[in-house]
Amino acid sequence: MTVVDSSVWIDYFNGTSANQVDQLEVLVREDEVLVGDVVALEVLRGFRRGDDYATARRLLSLFPSASMLGPERTDRAANRYRELRRLGVTPKNTVDLIIASYCIDEGLPLLHADRDYDPFTEHLGLRTA
Repeated sequence: MTVVDSSVWIDYFNGTSANQVDQLEVLVREDEVLVGDVVALEVLRGFRRGDDYATARRLLSLFPSASMLGPERTDRAANRYRELRRLGVTPKNTVDLIIASYCIDEGLPLLHADRDYDPFTEHLGLRTA
């Protein structure tokens, strides 16, 4: 399974041509997509029209889903944030921290189009697709 970040889903729904969108389409065909709850939130909150929201919600619901945060994960994510700060890197986005931490915990690769994940890859072992 591969966790797909909202940056890729948003490109997909906007019809953007990108390597990550091509990779997403391959993962969909291979039934290898995992949708995190916070990823779904980031994607769905951006739709202005109800019918677009409903279409996206329907599509995302076809894939296995996961809750990306809980008491134990919260502690590990906070410690990863602290470790990056100790190394001189301040993560910009709490949601990205949650997603990266979940992927690290579960040993799952992350497909993304967001440079904010680079410190997690470089310093904390986040695997990317």
